[in-house]
Parts: sequence; structure tokens; C-alpha cells
Amino acid sequence: MSWRLRATRLAMGGTAGIVSASFANCHTATPTDSASKLKSTLSSGTQKINVAPDHMLFAIPKKGRLNEKIVAMLKGSGFDYSRPERLDIAHCKDLPVSIVFLPASDIATYVAEGNVDLGITGEDIIEESGATVNVLMKLGFGKCRLSVQAPKGQCEDVRKLAGSRIATSFPELTKKFFAQYEDGKPTSVKVISGSVEASCGLGLADGIVDLVETGTTMRAAGLEEVAVLMDTQAVLISNPKTSYPELVETVRRRLGGYQTAQRFVMCTYNVHRDNLNEVRAPPPPHRRCRRCRRVARVARAAPPPRRQRRRVIRPCAQPPLLRAAPASRVARLRRA
Repeated sequence: MSWRLRATRLAMGGTAGIVSASFANCHTATPTDSASKLKSTLSSGTQKINVAPDHMLFAIPKKGRLNEKIVAMLKGSGFDYSRPERLDIAHCKDLPVSIVFLPASDIATYVAEGNVDLGITGEDIIEESGATVNVLMKLGFGKCRLSVQAPKGQCEDVRKLAGSRIATSFPELTKKFFAQYEDGKPTSVKVISGSVEASCGLGLADGIVDLVETGTTMRAAGLEEVAVLMDTQAVLISNPKTSYPELVETVRRRLGGYQTAQRFVMCTYNVHRDNLNEVRAPPPPHRRCRRCRRVARVARAAPPPRRQRRRVIRPCAQPPLLRAAPASRVARLRRA
């Protein structure tokens, strides 16, 4: 794919220039020529950043809560990069990968058209854009649901909203959903880019189709959920005809390793060499403490005396409540 990278420097009085970079896709380009991506040089003041032609492009959302989680995941997966100020591209130091920061709603289209090879976006964006991409893995965050919402107490059946006014940021999914309930009269779908929940209160729409995560914003606007179109979360996607299949697999394995590591905790400790065999032995079974409901380890060797055994299955260090116990019981506990 032949690319041009336009760098525009705006001089503002005596201050330093502001560099803004944007990608322009040449209309005569072919999707197979991915080796010529980003051959231009970015200038930021006196600093020059050369983009290697063999770098794979990896698109992630440029802002929002999804961006924060993805950046943390990339750092935990070993992607070492530095993002120059006011530039939407960063280059990894240990991998031939360039990270491009794009709007989340456009990433699926960029990946499907071959402008970038790899990307992270939501499943709802993929369905809305109709992009043909390979979903490599689900990332487990950004979970929410795309649902039909209406003013509370006014509509209990979603079929009553068919043929009425619906405001949404997902027009294609909305039209496809309400088409199955329409009876001659088409549903009027109004496209709203933000604050969709205010459409009903302002009289613009009779219902909305929007994403719901916790439902706090929905309830604050006086709305209730009528039907769910789909459940969605962040996913890793790739272009089916990418020129870097091995590098795509490397990135997928790194992110998969990060997800696996998040489910475990590593404990390290020092032990004398003479006790090494005992440490390597399988751990003893568990038994639930009757007082604190915790799980304690009980040795599988010869059973200890009754008093010591009672102490073993009490892992909590908190003493019993002596004030609520009878005097005879307090005496026995103190002797123990």
C-alpha cells in the first residue's frame, strides 16, 4: 500500500511549531504493497523520526478508558516504545512494530482495508462497520452490551419501538435489528455521535440504541433497558492478507502471555539447601477453619495432639471474643 505522510508545521508567533501528522491513502495504491508503508520522515521541531519500511503497523485507540487499559497491557507484554509529543505514531524498540493511535471507531476499517496490519477495537465496531477481519483473541476488558433503551415505564416490548424514532451511534446495527419487527412502516434512525441518552429527554427520539456498561448513565437519564442487541468487548484483529503473519503471531502470543500471567501470582523465598527436598514436595491438603471460614493447610504426617491440631486448623491470628464467652470457656481458652 502506497502511503503519503503529510506533516504540517504551523508557526504561532515566536513559539515552537506544532506538528500534526495524518495518513493519506493514495487512491492508486494496491493492498499488497505493504513494504512501502510510512517511508516518509516525521519532523518534530529539530527531532527527526525515521520510520522503517519493514515495520508492521499496529493500531490502538488514541484516547478513552480503552486506551488506558491497552497501554497498560502493551507495557506489561514487553512493548517498549516512546510516543513523541503531538504525534499519533510510536515505534517499538525490540520489535519491528509501529503503534498507530487512531479513533476506535475507525480501526476495524483500517485493518480490513490493509492500511494497518493489526488492531485492537470493540466487537460492536467490527459488526457496525461490516469489516472483514480475523479476530485473533478476546482481551477480556471493555465489556459492555449494545441495547435498546426507552423512557422508564413507557415501553416494555421492543416491538412497540419498531417504526418509531430511534437515536443511535450504530445506525447499521439498529436498522438490521428493527427490520425484523417492522410492519410496513420503517424505523426512523437518527445518527447521534455522542450523548445519545439525552435524545429522549429532548424529544428527538422515542428510544435509543447505545452501549451499557454499568447502567449508571442510563438510569440517570430516566431510561431502562428494553432489549440487548449484542455483548461486546475489546478484541485483537488482523488483516486476512497481512504481509507479516509471523510478527502477528508474535504479538498475539505476547498478549496471550500477559493475560495468563494476570491470573497467577509468583512467590519467591529463600530456603536452606538441606531443606530443598522438603520444599519441592507436594503441598499438604487444605481444610476449612470452622471459626474464620478460611482455608488452612494441615500436615499429612502423624496427627498432632488434640490441642495442637485445633491450633493448626485455625489460621487466623485474631484471638476469640473473650467478652462474649462464659467464664469457664475463657479459662479453658487462656490455658490453651
